[in-house]
Amino acid sequence: MSRVHEQKARQMITDHRGTIRVRDYAAIGGSSPDGTLESRLSAMADALWDRLAPTGVSWIGFYFGPGFNLEDGRVVGPDEMLLGPCRDKPACSPIGLHGACGQAWRSREPLVVRDVRDLGQNYVACDPRDQSEVVVPFFDAGGKCLGVLDADSWEVGAFTPRDADELRRAMVRAGVSSR
Repeated sequence: MSRVHEQKARQMITDHRGTIRVRDYAAIGGSSPDGTLESRLSAMADALWDRLAPTGVSWIGFYFGPGFNLEDGRVVGPDEMLLGPCRDKPACSPIGLHGACGQAWRSREPLVVRDVRDLGQNYVACDPRDQSEVVVPFFDAGGKCLGVLDADSWEVGAFTPRDADELRRAMVRAGVSSR
């Protein structure tokens, strides 16, 4: 990674109390571990949690999209998403496609939700303390959207489009997404 991109990958976040925290995305996903996609996603969830929890992230995990074939033989249904590797507390599963994760999966584009209350009935509330989220799709080598990475925060406005872009780049570096 170039020094310029490495500096850009460090994002300063100011929380609602005025505390400045740095999200160091450059240190995430530096090598592609061997193994199945699910094992790589598990390693990625751990790495993301270790780096991002101190910066106001309250939960991070992956959801598999419709049609995904899980290692245990299950296939995700056509109108749902199933929870994959996550940290650091349980989450809802299955979830419908109406929430932020489903919207990002259907559009194949990242989604930054500044305030989850703006989603109204389309918000899937696994933890009522969550106030914002960022959702980033991940893709196989052929460009098929396999699912999404979802990060939540108890703070309104905790994520920006830059977070979404840096998370996308980290997934590519870790070998869990092709783009």
